[in-house]
Amino acid sequence: MKILIDQFVPYAADALSPYAEVESVDGRALTPESVAAADALIVRTRTLCNEALLGGAHKLKFVGTATIGYDHIDREYLTSRGVAFTSAAGCNARGVLQWVAAVLAHLSGAQGWSPESKTLGVVGVGNVGRLVAEYGKMWGFRVLCSDPPRESAEHLGENEGFVALDKILKESDIVTIHTPLTRSGEHPTYHLVNDAFLSQLHDGAVVLNASRGEVADSNALLRHSERLTLCTDVWEGEPDRINSELLERVEIATPHIAGYSVQGKANASAIVIRSLAERLGIEPLVDWYPEGVAPSCPREISWEEMCREIVSHCDLVSETARMKAHPEEFEVRRNTYPLREEFF
Repeated sequence: MKILIDQFVPYAADALSPYAEVESVDGRALTPESVAAADALIVRTRTLCNEALLGGAHKLKFVGTATIGYDHIDREYLTSRGVAFTSAAGCNARGVLQWVAAVLAHLSGAQGWSPESKTLGVVGVGNVGRLVAEYGKMWGFRVLCSDPPRESAEHLGENEGFVALDKILKESDIVTIHTPLTRSGEHPTYHLVNDAFLSQLHDGAVVLNASRGEVADSNALLRHSERLTLCTDVWEGEPDRINSELLERVEIATPHIAGYSVQGKANASAIVIRSLAERLGIEPLVDWYPEGVAPSCPREISWEEMCREIVSHCDLVSETARMKAHPEEFEVRRNTYPLREEFF
């Protein structure tokens, strides 16, 4: 059995080596020839898994992505082939929460406000958005939520804090985006953040994006950048075609590392390896978790304590300076970023 694993997915190769022929690969350089003999692939967002790549992989039984997003995976094609698929949904939710917390703490200090004076709009209330809304309320923000797919499926409304997107945009001082990237269906999110979206925000409002770069129209962000405060971890065209003018104008700029925590990476690898083990019958790994990694210990934390501690865990000002000075190192920095410990 042959398993190809992206070289930047930690722990996985060592865990699987006793049970299969394992090859660590550059996920951006995979070709149809290199995957032809694979029984399983473990990838990240840089590998586009579709028929063009996988059409000749006749032994393929499993594809896993060690990421929460899966817009790089043609799931319909995998289903048509009978190939099992899993993503690491929710693996790094607390890591992203702490990136958002670091942004809020920075802005609070730089702009001189407290949470009680602000309305926080959360767009996309899945694994990450739920945590952001929960902690936002704990810290004193007025929190408004919008997630049309969840609202329809779970019959959520104003009693549960869910309101129309227009209301969020008109009333929020800070809007944070946590949607998946979708291009079809009833509620597509591709370029959700566009001129119409941004025009409804009042002057001085803040927009955070830690979802996917293509959820926001870079040109629209640029047009509104002089009257809004922009903080983004994800970029259209990343890693090689980032809008350089937009990069200069944002307040916080990081290279797609919002969820890069020790626990988030461990969780991602564990989710994918457990799923692969079930699919391919590797019994010893069905409950696997990396040795030496302490799982997160979620806890309540006051706004004051969070603000005191967050910079030592997640220094976004330094990271922003680094990215603006060396945007050409986006992918290098992303791949070598020192993982943070989740502390709440």
